Amino acid sequence: MAELSPTALLALAALGGYLLGSIPFGLVITRLLGLGDIRAIGSGNIGATNVLRTGNKPAALATLLLDSGKGAIAALIARFVLAAADVDGLGIEAGLAAGVAAVFGHNFPVWLKFKGGKGVATTLGTLLATAWPVGLAACGLWLLTAVVTRFSSLSALVALTGAPVAAWFLATPVHAAAFALLAVLAWIRHRENLRRLLNGTESRIGAKKK
Repeated sequence: MAELSPTALLALAALGGYLLGSIPFGLVITRLLGLGDIRAIGSGNIGATNVLRTGNKPAALATLLLDSGKGAIAALIARFVLAAADVDGLGIEAGLAAGVAAVFGHNFPVWLKFKGGKGVATTLGTLLATAWPVGLAACGLWLLTAVVTRFSSLSALVALTGAPVAAWFLATPVHAAAFALLAVLAWIRHRENLRRLLNGTESRIGAKKK
């Protein structure tokens, strides 16, 4: 690995992160449990919030943990593999590249014709693995906004928008730039939610989608 260029190493980290992130755990879990195709339920999203609309809370929790875990695991594997290979100076960047790529994998999985989820849980997992103080701050923002508004989409946007700001003070400019990219992606992926929030038709946490 030491013979590869830094660009090649980061590309490999990103590829591994994308492939791990592209595993659609929400779809796999709901099918295994006989809950049908999650893409035909509620919002059609493959994430934990939509899995919860099936009424199966354990399935939703499992999806949340696995979706967040794949972002964290991708980042940690990339970082520690390079550290074990004595590649100096690329651990943090490789972890961020893999984590960010995992979010893109979740959002645009090759196995589902690039039609995936919105990447909130995977992003939070990436934040926790690459800069845990920032991850905790983002989780706190999500929880606070969710308690006050009961809108999962709004909670996600508030949390992920605050992440690059928190990273500027609690991590490094590289973290802030990576988290800003993920925040922009989250806003793009939530554009339909934003329309529903503005016209008052967005569903709240715990409400079944009709």
